[in-house]
Amino acid sequence: MHYGGLAAGLGWGMASEALRRSTSAGDSTEPRPGLLLSEANVERLVNKLSKMRGAALKLGQFLSIQDTKLLPPQLEAVLHQVQNNANYMPEWQTERVLAQDLGVDWRQHFASFDMRPFAAASIGQVHSAVLSPTSPLASAYPASLHVAVKVQFPGVRQSISSDLANLKWLLLATSVLPRGLYLDNTLRVLERELDDECDYVREAEFGERMRTLIGRSRLAKDFAVPRVVKELSGPMVLTTEMMYGKPLKDALELDQSSRDWIGTRILDLCLHELFEFHLMQTDPNWSNFLYNEQRQKIELIDFGASRPYNEHFIATYGRLLSCAIAEDRDGSIRYSQELGYLTGEEDEV
Repeated sequence: MHYGGLAAGLGWGMASEALRRSTSAGDSTEPRPGLLLSEANVERLVNKLSKMRGAALKLGQFLSIQDTKLLPPQLEAVLHQVQNNANYMPEWQTERVLAQDLGVDWRQHFASFDMRPFAAASIGQVHSAVLSPTSPLASAYPASLHVAVKVQFPGVRQSISSDLANLKWLLLATSVLPRGLYLDNTLRVLERELDDECDYVREAEFGERMRTLIGRSRLAKDFAVPRVVKELSGPMVLTTEMMYGKPLKDALELDQSSRDWIGTRILDLCLHELFEFHLMQTDPNWSNFLYNEQRQKIELIDFGASRPYNEHFIATYGRLLSCAIAEDRDGSIRYSQELGYLTGEEDEV
């Protein structure tokens, strides 16, 4: 019903916009956006995608970080709003998920727990809490540790495939996306990533693994990874040490030297993840990278999209980079095809 209602609303918006334009002055030479992306329809898309959660919101977030040249400016503006918008669960539903994963006595472990989330994303919301000094877990963690508790929306994982199929129908029916975005491949990748991100046990394991790898490397002086509170985590709840930095999406406010420092470190991290760790956090959402100016560190959160890579991939990707650096076009094409980035059927550019 969500998708049918949205499609009907978009159709009504297109008809209304067509009528409005037909009655307005027709001698203007200023280009006008397509009927589908009228101001009213843009608002409809934001409101619906934000409420649908799961696949719909994830697709909106994914598209919002693509090359802006591919997207109409109206759609780009919508998707940037979607990236920062998400509805919260009602309190009773949050408590039910917490009790299901942590036990009915879950509150005994917290000195305080803010039931109003401070963040929400495609599959869950995040709460601020403080561990109780009288909890049975107190001896295992610093006194009154401030933590972030991520709680998954019920039913999100079970609806991934059907939601993506409905979204594909909606996007094709409305032609809202430009050509060249490889929709089928994009949706396949999103389905795999969403399923991984819904597995909080997997995310906890990769978070701890990345924390260990970075802690043992020279990156430790510039990066921090939050500790996982395993005893207060499960399939739908993930509790980690709180990080206090500002998202890198706000880094444009910083001075040039700070931005240069951040950019250099992020590139260093990327190369380490690929060629040293063979493990990469593949979600390019800048909200997962926090700059803590006081600590002079970049804090890394959210490892649900982490992916290990085998030796063959790493070696081939290294050859591709070497060819690109040497401006070896034939070599770049050959290794891109071997990795599946190109098919060999692309137009000559």
